[in-house]
Amino acid sequence: MEVIMTKAVVNDAVNVKVTLRHSNNHTDIEEYARNAALMLTRVFPGIISCHVILDHQKNDFEKNKLAEITVHVPQNVFVAKEAGVTYEQTIDTCVEALNRQLLRYKEKVQ
Repeated sequence: MEVIMTKAVVNDAVNVKVTLRHSNNHTDIEEYARNAALMLTRVFPGIISCHVILDHQKNDFEKNKLAEITVHVPQNVFVAKEAGVTYEQTIDTCVEALNRQLLRYKEKVQ
């Protein structure tokens, strides 16, 4: 049985959607992911929306937590994917990668 939970919250005109796959109610992780995605607006204030997908793979025992963050900005889309031991670790790594991508894009646009 596949469980997919999606919650969308609009905060300061940035729509952040968090989807949990193969997992039950994890409001702490959802809140952590939402706050991490909102931190990206400090780097690039023109973010339209963010979609955070958190997945749990049963076939890999060590790095079985997957995070994928998709960020929509005007005329572009940025994606970061990571597998790790904890959701927090994977979310942080994705946010760091997106920070770099958004900074490069911001320099290119200016």
